[in-house]
Amino acid sequence: MTDSPGSPVPATEPSSITGAKRRAGRNVPVATAVGVTLAALVLITLYTVTALFVALVVVAVVIAVYEVCQVLSGRSIDVPVVPLMVGGAAMVVAAYVDGTDALTVALTLTIVAMAAARLVGPGEDRLAQDLVVGAFVAVYVPLLAASAVLMVSADDGADRIVIFILAVALSDTGGFAAGVRFGKHPMAPSVSPKKSWEGLAGSVVAATAGSAVAVPLLLDATWWQGALVGLVAVATATTGDLAESLLKRDLGVKDMGHLLPEHGGIMDRLDSLLPTAPVMALVLAAVAG
Repeated sequence: MTDSPGSPVPATEPSSITGAKRRAGRNVPVATAVGVTLAALVLITLYTVTALFVALVVVAVVIAVYEVCQVLSGRSIDVPVVPLMVGGAAMVVAAYVDGTDALTVALTLTIVAMAAARLVGPGEDRLAQDLVVGAFVAVYVPLLAASAVLMVSADDGADRIVIFILAVALSDTGGFAAGVRFGKHPMAPSVSPKKSWEGLAGSVVAATAGSAVAVPLLLDATWWQGALVGLVAVATATTGDLAESLLKRDLGVKDMGHLLPEHGGIMDRLDSLLPTAPVMALVLAAVAG
């Protein structure tokens, strides 16, 4: 129950903390702990056994696909869940084992399997709609995620993945911090009311500064190339975040899932990463020479 404007704040929590939580919209310490845990899992798997990182991506893709399909089912969109989950996992593994050609074959087989499964299902009047949406999900989640796995095959693949995730994380964190503290001018109020131009400025500052340091340290590149990587990450991550916000608004949900405390579902954590992955794969390949 929300306190009325004139009601006192409980003595157990200072008003400044309460105000910060209201502006943030979530429990920041818990959200930070979850984020740090996920980052640790990525780093440990990347720099020990690469196949474990691929397995981590497979698990994330399967859960994200399930979350999306569950939300879609609430709007009477019957996407074949099992073929899409199995196909999504196969796409990630195919990209790791044999690159883009195998990934293309896996995507095609996934769509064919979904079509076959849907043809024997109910509701022939919605067949075309369900197949189109299923193909969209196959591209949006596993195909874009597999683009990140393609980076791992390079000699400095682990470093490229770190730069990719770091740039997106800095964009999200800088935007969140600046938006909570200074946000006054909504950027896209009809799509994501909490996103502000001040938050976007925070994303640009954090991502370009951090990438300008990280890229020269991890790759044979200059600081300005690193700053460019940061700017690209801001553009794609912000676009991805707004796109998923629009999708969730159309579907009438706040979060795609509830697996991660204070973050929502796995899909809610991938929204910025997915559209950034293929672009960053190309940019980092060029920067690394």
